[in-house]
Amino acid sequence: MSAPPRFLNLIDGELVAAATGEVIESLDPSTATPWATYPRGSDADVEQAVSAARGAFDAWSGAPALERAAHLRRIADVMAAHGRELAETETRDNGRPIVETTTFDVPACVQMFNYFAGAADRIQGDTVNVTRASFNFTRREPLGVVGVIIPWNAPLSLLSAKVGAALCAGNTVVVKPAEESSASVLAWGALLAEAGMPPGVVNIVAGLGEEAGDALVRHADVARITFTGSTATARAIAARAGPRLAQLAFELGGKSPNIVFADADLDAAATGVSTTSIFTAGAGQTCIAGSRILIQAPVFDEMLERIEKAATNVVLGDPMDATTTMGPIVSQAQFDRVRSYLELGPKEGAELLFGGRSGAELFPAGSPLGRGYYVEPTLFRVQSNELRICREEIFGPVATVMSFDTDDEALAIANDTSYGLAAGVWTSDVKRAHRMVRDLHCGSVWVNAYRRIHWALPFGGWKDSGYGRDSGWESILENTQLKTAWIDLA
Repeated sequence: MSAPPRFLNLIDGELVAAATGEVIESLDPSTATPWATYPRGSDADVEQAVSAARGAFDAWSGAPALERAAHLRRIADVMAAHGRELAETETRDNGRPIVETTTFDVPACVQMFNYFAGAADRIQGDTVNVTRASFNFTRREPLGVVGVIIPWNAPLSLLSAKVGAALCAGNTVVVKPAEESSASVLAWGALLAEAGMPPGVVNIVAGLGEEAGDALVRHADVARITFTGSTATARAIAARAGPRLAQLAFELGGKSPNIVFADADLDAAATGVSTTSIFTAGAGQTCIAGSRILIQAPVFDEMLERIEKAATNVVLGDPMDATTTMGPIVSQAQFDRVRSYLELGPKEGAELLFGGRSGAELFPAGSPLGRGYYVEPTLFRVQSNELRICREEIFGPVATVMSFDTDDEALAIANDTSYGLAAGVWTSDVKRAHRMVRDLHCGSVWVNAYRRIHWALPFGGWKDSGYGRDSGWESILENTQLKTAWIDLA
């Protein structure tokens, strides 16, 4: 039997083990069996990585914008050339089905780096007419070292959005991937030499959040921390980085509503609120999962039938199989968390409409997948938005559904949450659509669509869903600092 793959950190252009020699064993979530190891980084590794990034900053930030753009395009080209390899690594590590990583994720990453390459020479200041006796202008300059902390649900996509924007603006980076799923990020880092990236511009340190992550957050030479993950972790990061006034950007959790009006295309809505939104390839493990389905009373029963029919078409299986449409939960800890909500729902008075099974219940006896972290699509009917399953982020393929009568009632329920990341609206009334976009309290609203994200569009949340934006022009500007100049001419 061959040894499991051994992934390494990237520090100052070199692939290295953790300073302590310790490793994290990664389990294939589809079978709960070990498949790879990566370094368990510590303060010493972070110190080396930040020092390398700091040392590379002057040359990288001082290079002509088109030179940085050329490097970003080479990263895109190398990702495209190694796309299948990267997709398979991510699928094996976090269970996201291969059809998703090959068809959507890696191609989108390639386009993200090309997008940021095209923006590198458009970062400009303004001239301001203050008085005839002075010349006044602004400059946008890079921040320095940016710490990038990414989660396990879509590592390559989030890496590309955050690192691409930071590098475009002239910053250097230290990336800390999630301990549950670091392999694809480390595999990407190993390809940067092929892309011709100067040493130290990009550094990657895998490890536990409370060790490597905390060291990165606390480091005095890290000017900015951009983090995607849970609201609780963001609060801890803010407490640790706040005393030194580091810039922070948080893209956090959600409890997003998906609102279906009686005049909607019900077939499209049924697919949109189920297999597009919550019963996804990633098993609902996405911050924008439409986990609260709201249906107008006249079509409530009809929509429930359509949603259940759509859910029966979900295929749970080996994520490396192209026919699989939903993969496993990423880890034992997250699997146990999701299952705790399956038990909580009925105790709170929710009615289980379908689903509720997990693990070995879903596969034939003796199947290796029976040891995996699988949860089937599950829907609870609720009468109140006050239940914990309606208010807490589950991060799995578990949704609630309730009815409403009027537009105002739908808005009141939708906005009754501490989160504010996204929302979906299904209607054929263009006036209603615009009112909903205006009045929903969140960072993204999709009308007659769901889970549509593009590298040119800013993405982020309100309230407990964070602040700051990934992707789009705004994400580049957030990776700069503004300087004002006043030159006397008199």
